[in-house]
Amino acid sequence: MDQIALLPDWLDPETLLTNLGPWAFWGAVAIIFAECGLLIGFFLPGDSLLFVVGIFIAQGFIDLQLWIAATILALAAMLGNLTGYWIGAKAGPRLFEKPDSKIFKKEYVDKTHEFFDRHGNRAIVLARFVPIVRTFITAIAGVARMDFRRYFIYSAVGAVIWAAGLTVAGYFLGNIPVVKENLEAMILLIVFISVIPIGIEYLRHRREKKAAAAEGITDED
Repeated sequence: MDQIALLPDWLDPETLLTNLGPWAFWGAVAIIFAECGLLIGFFLPGDSLLFVVGIFIAQGFIDLQLWIAATILALAAMLGNLTGYWIGAKAGPRLFEKPDSKIFKKEYVDKTHEFFDRHGNRAIVLARFVPIVRTFITAIAGVARMDFRRYFIYSAVGAVIWAAGLTVAGYFLGNIPVVKENLEAMILLIVFISVIPIGIEYLRHRREKKAAAAEGITDED
């Protein structure tokens, strides 16, 4: 399998999992939890890691049934989100009001806040597919005191679609010769496909905004 050049060597999913040996799967679980719940995990390779986990299960490098692995990874993503919500609810306001630091840059928070305000409940699902945003939006939801029941439901849906979905995709697609030989291109394709819902939501938001502006002009007339 060609190395994924999109990431530095120490963050390359294949290298990471290979170096972890028999602990590869549980290392992946820890990384998914950290990226989804711990604010310092925003740089971790979530999408590509899940895909490679699926490939490694298919190859037998990770000795675990697919449905068990997918369930555990979805739970890790879910628990990560709940942890992020708790961090936001308890410490978020004090943390995010601080000036820029090397890790918590205000631009990350502003970008996530705008995303959350624009998409509301659906943001929790959609954000799963947007690097950096998926890390910070959990805390933003906690800061905003989003209704916990709604947050829990949307987080669970997003966790299954994202974590389980990409793992299953890696399992069934990763050993197809054209995919195996062009893994870097496949990762780029995954990123592209993952942002399609965001683009659709953005266009819908623009249409609604234009329609509202047009109605305002009509009312004035």
